[in-house]
Amino acid sequence: MDVMKMIDAFTTYLASFCRRQDVGMQSGGDSFVTKGFNSWNKKEKLDLHVRGVNSAHNQTLKNGENLMKQNQHIQSVFVKQSNLDKIEYRTQLNAIVDCIRFLLHRGLAFRGHDESNDSSDKGNFLKLLQFLADHNDVINEVLQKTPKNSKLTHPDIQKDIMNAVAYKTTNAIIEDLGSGFFSILVDESRDILIKEQMAVVLRYVDKKRIVTERFLGIVHVADTSALSLKAAIEFLFNKYALSLSRLRGQGYDGASNMQDEFNGLKTLILKDNKSAFYVHCFAHQL
Repeated sequence: MDVMKMIDAFTTYLASFCRRQDVGMQSGGDSFVTKGFNSWNKKEKLDLHVRGVNSAHNQTLKNGENLMKQNQHIQSVFVKQSNLDKIEYRTQLNAIVDCIRFLLHRGLAFRGHDESNDSSDKGNFLKLLQFLADHNDVINEVLQKTPKNSKLTHPDIQKDIMNAVAYKTTNAIIEDLGSGFFSILVDESRDILIKEQMAVVLRYVDKKRIVTERFLGIVHVADTSALSLKAAIEFLFNKYALSLSRLRGQGYDGASNMQDEFNGLKTLILKDNKSAFYVHCFAHQL
């Protein structure tokens, strides 16, 4: 609050209280506010004005002192409450992110078939979060007081965090690859919804001169024809700023749509880049 505004507020506050009805034997409110005090030869009037602890004078003085204390201002109370909410939210979020990182690192499933409160097996994510809370009083207290609609345990929130982790991980892979050459290992299959999907793995020599294989991503395709697979690869390359000209190898299985000499994926890529030599994926032990 600006200093001049505080002084004006204090003056208004003081005047409003002094104009109120006298408390007890107190008198002379107008003399100290509107008319001014000029009876300095009668000092007893000052004592009469001040009077007891609960007099209007002392109440006004106390309220004025409180007004000058910023830590007692209502705005300060809101700021403290807001900061506490932020700390508790961050504590809860960190616990959930730690659980997600653990499950992703171990390649474990997140959800259970029954995640209700009465379930004996709610799935790895909720059980791991509960385990973490049981061994950490701070996390447990935050989870206990958090409203049910703000627990950050909804599957959509889990997916958002996983997508953020995937984004950071992929960026780290692309950064590790740098501007070097690489090969791709590709295979296609169907997911649980019977949708065709293609998995792409990068194979390259990292900065420590070690041959490295890193999973780049899964792309859903309309069908498993060579043209659809090539379009999906180009989409993935454009997404991560990879150039087909840097491709030096391609490894697939023995399916006709992959290694066919005329219309296979291998042939389509070789037409664009003659240096992308084909090797059967078994040679890489994919």
